[in-house]
Amino acid sequence: MSARHLDTVKRAHDTPDEALPYAELGMKPDEYERVRAILGRRPTSSELAIYSVMWSEHCSYKSSKVHLRQFAAKAPVSAALLVGMGENAGVVDIGDGWAATFKIESHNHPSYVEPHQGAATGVGGIVRDIMSMGARPIAVMDSLRFGGAAEPDTRRVLSGVVGGISHYGNCLGLPNIGGEVVFDPCYLGNPLVNALCVGLLRKDQIKLATAPGPGNRVVLFGARTGADGIGGASVLASATFEDESHTKRPAVQVGDPFMEKLLIECCLELFEKDLVVGIQDLGAAGVSCATTELAAKGTGGMAVDLDLVPLRDPTLRPEEILMSESQERMMAVVAPHDVPAFMDICARWDVPATVIGEVTDSGRLVMTWNGEVIVDIPPGTAADEGPVYERPYHEPAGQHALNVAVDLPRPDDLRATLLRLLGSPNLASKEWVTSQYDRYVRGNTVLAQPADAGMIRISEVMPGATPTRRGIALATDGNGRYAKLDPYAGAQLALSEAYRNVAATGARPLAVTNCLNFGSPEDPEVMWQFAEAVRGLADACRTLGVPVTGGNVSFYNQTGVNAINPTPVVGVLGVIDDVAKRIRPGFTAEGLRVVLLGDTAEEFGGSEYAHVVHQRLAGLPPRVDLVAERALASVLVSAAADGLLEGSHDLSDGGLAIALAEACLAQGVGCSVTLPGHDAFVDLFSESAARVLVAVRPEAFGALAELCARHEVPCYGLGTTGGSSLIVEEVMEIPLGELRLTHERTLPEIFG
Repeated sequence: MSARHLDTVKRAHDTPDEALPYAELGMKPDEYERVRAILGRRPTSSELAIYSVMWSEHCSYKSSKVHLRQFAAKAPVSAALLVGMGENAGVVDIGDGWAATFKIESHNHPSYVEPHQGAATGVGGIVRDIMSMGARPIAVMDSLRFGGAAEPDTRRVLSGVVGGISHYGNCLGLPNIGGEVVFDPCYLGNPLVNALCVGLLRKDQIKLATAPGPGNRVVLFGARTGADGIGGASVLASATFEDESHTKRPAVQVGDPFMEKLLIECCLELFEKDLVVGIQDLGAAGVSCATTELAAKGTGGMAVDLDLVPLRDPTLRPEEILMSESQERMMAVVAPHDVPAFMDICARWDVPATVIGEVTDSGRLVMTWNGEVIVDIPPGTAADEGPVYERPYHEPAGQHALNVAVDLPRPDDLRATLLRLLGSPNLASKEWVTSQYDRYVRGNTVLAQPADAGMIRISEVMPGATPTRRGIALATDGNGRYAKLDPYAGAQLALSEAYRNVAATGARPLAVTNCLNFGSPEDPEVMWQFAEAVRGLADACRTLGVPVTGGNVSFYNQTGVNAINPTPVVGVLGVIDDVAKRIRPGFTAEGLRVVLLGDTAEEFGGSEYAHVVHQRLAGLPPRVDLVAERALASVLVSAAADGLLEGSHDLSDGGLAIALAEACLAQGVGCSVTLPGHDAFVDLFSESAARVLVAVRPEAFGALAELCARHEVPCYGLGTTGGSSLIVEEVMEIPLGELRLTHERTLPEIFG
């Protein structure tokens, strides 16, 4: 793209055989020939820039579309769903005239190349997706995966990622209310940084990415365009890593959270004054994406003068302007008579704004530079009509061998085993990470890590709005080991856990977003994992009655031939009518009855016990029982509304043993329990799904048992809370001080 001449449409007609560097931009020969067929000529260098980024894996979903259609085809009927897949974020009705919008996306590759900026701009990008729906962002979460905790490069990546997330989110004044931090050797060199944001808006104020009305003006506002992030979508997120990945730093965007904060407040005032006809954030593919998508969803045409785009670097050529992924930028469609008021508001917030074009009904996206036409394309061919691949896929050659269960030697000392697991990097306290995030800024955080799910009250978020006691609960979960053993079940278990964690706060699960992290789609074995995970997630959403509202696919998470474990990360949003009736985490007082809801079987495939103690991954993951999950959620939501429960903690990684330890540590209240079965090892460390540990007042136990019976949820009284130790009768006794020291020292000792 460094040609000295200006490559105009006229010149493209006159030089049909001139070679263009399509392969360097990640475009296949047949894709390039298809562009030539669409245009009836070779593309200009600027048109090639647009098609290369818009048809990249990251932007076009060309390898995943055929599978993702199941989310719509199998979607359950949901009266709450207001906006589903296809927009910047999904929107659900949460009652009292309010709506919530939420989405999770990946910034994996940039976060390995330049961890701080990669993670920071991941937060910034997902926040702008929420803004573009007309909402105020109110909280963020992040799901993080790194290589082995002891690996030297993990220190570099984790420290940079956590620093980037905390810097950007804290500067924006958004509470970080939950997420995950997971370590596994498969993520060494391919960390996963999945960022989620949730926003709030009135249900009648939803904004969409569309450009209707010929004559309406196209306004670019926010930060100026620079050279950072050029080609980020096609170069970083649409190819595997090789040894030279560190040379790709120029493709990583640089964020400015203070500009984004101004942009948030500016947008909210523009929305309040009803000055926006359509809006789109500039994330992946930058101006290329915003112009093609807005035009394609509107009247069909747009005329843009690229000379008017405000630049940080005046030497940028048009191709670079089109491919730049500079942050903190938005594009709005504004009626001509509203432009002065729009500009006045932007000026008051010190947000640069420039009219760079207008909507037409020509059916063409036309761009000029130095008075010459350099782009003349049908916008839908770039935005919506990219390649669609039905990639071949087949079960991995070693899958059957992997699924053969192995007999894991049982420990002689269950007490020592619990402590070993509790102090392992995946199960140890993440306070070293979460303490770097502001979890309570804005004053509306009701629950945050280490609670099972985050919760935000929505009262007083919008000045002048009708008061409400409602709250939003959110959880993200995933388990790459489960998905490696069985991607269909692994995806369902990720959904089940997030669904259960939301219900464990007393909130009704409403909707799902997902971030699907996999290796190369050109590997048939990876595509089998992906196809099975999507099929499993779609089937589970239908059974649980929670629709997928949107999300993200992240392919090419591998170095050479070494792919990560398939890692579908699922976010679930729920609503609670009164945040005062939320279920608090863990054991909240002495003298409560400790109760286990759900049944336990001998299930250790993919478990933390097998991973930590034996370094084995074999067998099958825990059995999925979606009917049991739905019944359990109904019990928890009803029990919360009736005020029956004083505390809760879901059972997942590490089983009952870890749940008991964490429940004791939550408020410093011990317990004495008797195991419900005849095998203490299985009772303590099995990871059977559809289980929750709850604390109930003695006088309320009968009502809880009756509620469980109505929903056919097993209910086992284990013991009582109190004292300063975790006591499992006839098995172990551990002082809370020893538990806390073991739980809290691991990450500080490793990462300083």
